[in-house]
Amino acid sequence: MRLTLFKKKIALFFTLFGILLLHSDVNALPSFARQTGMPCSSCHVQSFGPGLTSVGRNFKLNGYTATGANYNEGKVPPVPISGMIRASYTHTQHGQPGGASERFGSNDNGTIDEAAIFLAGRLHSKVGAFIEGTYNGIEDIGELDNSEIRFADNVTLMGKNLVYGLTVNNNPTVTDLWNTTPTWGFPWASSDLAPTQAAGALIEALGGQVVGATAYMMLNDLLYVEAGGYTMLPRNIQTGIGVFDDEQSRINGGAPYWRVALQKDWQGHYFAVGSFGMQANVYPQRTLGAGTDKIYDYGFDMTYQYLANLTHIYEFNVAYIREQRDMNASVALGLADRKNSNLDTLRVRAGYTYQQTYGLNLFYGQTTGTADSVIYSFGDPISGSRTGNPNSQAFTAEISYTPFGKSTSAIATLANLRLAAQYVHHFKFNGGIHNYDGFGRNAVNNDTLYLNAWLAF
Repeated sequence: MRLTLFKKKIALFFTLFGILLLHSDVNALPSFARQTGMPCSSCHVQSFGPGLTSVGRNFKLNGYTATGANYNEGKVPPVPISGMIRASYTHTQHGQPGGASERFGSNDNGTIDEAAIFLAGRLHSKVGAFIEGTYNGIEDIGELDNSEIRFADNVTLMGKNLVYGLTVNNNPTVTDLWNTTPTWGFPWASSDLAPTQAAGALIEALGGQVVGATAYMMLNDLLYVEAGGYTMLPRNIQTGIGVFDDEQSRINGGAPYWRVALQKDWQGHYFAVGSFGMQANVYPQRTLGAGTDKIYDYGFDMTYQYLANLTHIYEFNVAYIREQRDMNASVALGLADRKNSNLDTLRVRAGYTYQQTYGLNLFYGQTTGTADSVIYSFGDPISGSRTGNPNSQAFTAEISYTPFGKSTSAIATLANLRLAAQYVHHFKFNGGIHNYDGFGRNAVNNDTLYLNAWLAF
């Protein structure tokens, strides 16, 4: 019965898409490529995905509003609607007792990860949007995914160009121009049917559950500054848009957010360094009556891209997040055994792209922090820690193939496709090499082969 319901939802998705397609000519469904008249490879390093070139960063900075010479052509501007679907196969070295997730077996699972419709592009000469509604095939729910609406303009200040703007969005770092922060950082696609580490910073866990507004500026294509704040959406709204999590801490009031960066391009050698972060007072697991915990997240990042020769593109990214916790409320409620603790996350990526078609990404991720036998308890044989220690280490290798997106032909601007094979090897998982003796699992038992096909149209 669930499979029949799933098929009906997918059929409805494509029926709606077909109706939109037939509304007028093919330009009634413009992607960013159709809006600008440029191929996907102009804005995306691998012709697909979050990895942006300088052109892509400027397109986002200026509110998704740039257009090509033939935009509109005297007609009523088209509604900027597009779609996406991602399917995958997941194999872990050892199966997961009880199943990888509800409705799935312990191993070797194929699924539709997600299907989405986007309102993405120019809404007005100075206003653009990126709004994503997603069907989550793992949890069998619909949800409002990463979304933002931007206003952007520019002025000349003391002979220097100043781009400034405002954005309303639902995820800290979704506004970011660099693929180093939590929302857009690598891996750009990963399996939700593989074991994942228990520990993570607050700034990485709020997507869809908050609403925020930030103001930003880029001075002389050199200095970027962004500041604003977020607050929690009411529970009924979170439930309605499919993102409610009863174990997620709830922000009390507002949580300030900031982002600063310096960037420079030296004849195709692009460098950027920056910092980002937020501070929040939260009710642990939404529980009132014991005050709040204080969470401080500080992030630092660096990006290098070699874009002088687009036949051979090289990239290197580093991101580090330190979370400091003052957990008075959690201790009082028995949800933590330490008042003061920290969590440190390091991510390093090296990438090579040939002809913006063939990609190789090598990625190392590490999480370390203060042990806490309550927060990281091993109530679950896979996702918990036997030692109460959050430490995890993993290496990921991914190869990808993007056959389209290098031209502005009718077919190329109608659809794009990315095929990828990814392998994740765990050195440590949730506290150690040996994860949970009761099931005889070691960290390597969670190693994952993930094959996915990602179609955008």
